[in-house]
Amino acid sequence: MDNQHLFNFKTNLSGINIPKKINNPFGSFIPEIAQIAAKEFQEFITLESQEWRYDFSTQKGKMFGVLVVQKTDDTYVYLGTNSGKLPGNATCNNFVPSTFDMATDDHFISEGMTTLTEMGKAIKDAITEAEIIELTKKRKEKSVALQQRLFENYQFLNIWGKNQNVIEIFKNSSDSYPPSAAGECAAPKLLQYAFKQHLKPIALAEFWWGSPSKNKERTHQVFYPACKDKCRPILEYMLDDRTLFEEARGV
Repeated sequence: MDNQHLFNFKTNLSGINIPKKINNPFGSFIPEIAQIAAKEFQEFITLESQEWRYDFSTQKGKMFGVLVVQKTDDTYVYLGTNSGKLPGNATCNNFVPSTFDMATDDHFISEGMTTLTEMGKAIKDAITEAEIIELTKKRKEKSVALQQRLFENYQFLNIWGKNQNVIEIFKNSSDSYPPSAAGECAAPKLLQYAFKQHLKPIALAEFWWGSPSKNKERTHQVFYPACKDKCRPILEYMLDDRTLFEEARGV
């Protein structure tokens, strides 16, 4: 097992109630053990972010998440990661990585983005309106095809070991097609890593870190539910437990 992504608890967990079932990702209840993990992970972020040369207190904040897991020896550790990318393309080897393997799969993204940039320049240099319309149409088609291929490469396991990509997951939901950046939120990344490493999910928590969001809906260190538009179909599929999501569906 790759232990660099496993955080050992500093806190003594004796006397802490260990949940028998993972909490609803869309609910407001955060188990005590997940709150402890989040606090310890925030201490890690405070130190680690000094290397990122990014001031979270004055610049845009970001969502982070922790997942408490049970190892095969029945001990408890936790995983941590960020939603999306870290500021300035910073990296942290201790964070659970993206489900999309940038090391092996990024070549077609780089090639595709280069092509889109070149097509954008061609549109600016076009002389006639007919040329602009035609080039714009082709660029849009290229962009859609690139996004489609990207989603096909976002593969997720569920609790039973079944594997599906993001397009297949959304196709089987009421949302039809995934929105941009689906699969890059903290919760799906954490669960994917846990399932791949045969770790049992125990408790989940996601929190905002840094200055408030523009709409002031998210503030520093506050816990928030998983987003419904990007995460609900993925998490429903991964956990395969409809009772967890009744709140999200308004049942």
